[in-house]
Amino acid sequence: METNHLTTLAAVLAAHVGRSEATIAKWCGVHTRLFRRLSEGKGCRVDTYNDALRAFSDRWPADLEWPRDIPRPPKGKKEAA
Repeated sequence: METNHLTTLAAVLAAHVGRSEATIAKWCGVHTRLFRRLSEGKGCRVDTYNDALRAFSDRWPADLEWPRDIPRPPKGKKEAA
């Protein structure tokens, strides 16, 4: 579990859409302080990590390239349909 993947995705998406990382956390369905906590070296549960990563993948804008060094999970069943 690479928590820096979540902080990178949050920072890239927040800059792209001009929103705060707390707003991005809401969009991903996680606690608004998650990315700040991770950047402070604290951790999160594996299911929180997986849910956030999946939410990023499902909601990632088409006009923004997914970071190459972060493996992208497949879209969820609901999003793929």
